[in-house]
Amino acid sequence: MKKKRLVTGALVLSTALVLAACGGNEEESNSIEEMDHSNMEHAQMDHSSSGEVPEGLANAENPTYPVGSEAIINADHMGGMNDATATITGAFDTTVYMVTYTPTTGGEPVEDHKWVIHEELEDAGEAPVNSGEDVVLNAEHMDGMDGATATIDSAEQTTVYMVSYKDTETGEEVTHHKWVTESELSPVE
Repeated sequence: MKKKRLVTGALVLSTALVLAACGGNEEESNSIEEMDHSNMEHAQMDHSSSGEVPEGLANAENPTYPVGSEAIINADHMGGMNDATATITGAFDTTVYMVTYTPTTGGEPVEDHKWVIHEELEDAGEAPVNSGEDVVLNAEHMDGMDGATATIDSAEQTTVYMVSYKDTETGEEVTHHKWVTESELSPVE
């Protein structure tokens, strides 16, 4: 009888611990679900990069913001980016795409992700790829992006910039962030 009570007690305690752990995860999960999708999407984003660029990406010949210059970021792809002063670390002429994809790691589709460049599409052929077409991503901006099938939401031929800046919310340095379009930058005054 004592042994049965001991086993029952251990089971009750184990169940309580598991339920308590699940309860914490549920609260965490609910708070993530309540977040704006764009914040959830970029919480997993690798904000910095090595600065390596895809093969075949052409340097811009006469960019509005040359490498080494500064500009103000007017984009909120992620928190802490808008109104940050950026140092331009790369300027390239290419086609940029806004895409929707389901991460290879599972989870909900990421909608309207800005930006993937033409050179980050697997076997893309000639630019631009038309809206509505499916492509395979060859980029690692976020977990589950590399190898994911994506639908092109929009395409734009422009100068795209790689930038380094100080996150206005966390104060962390972000280096060689990929990508900001020319229309998302303004002169430092």
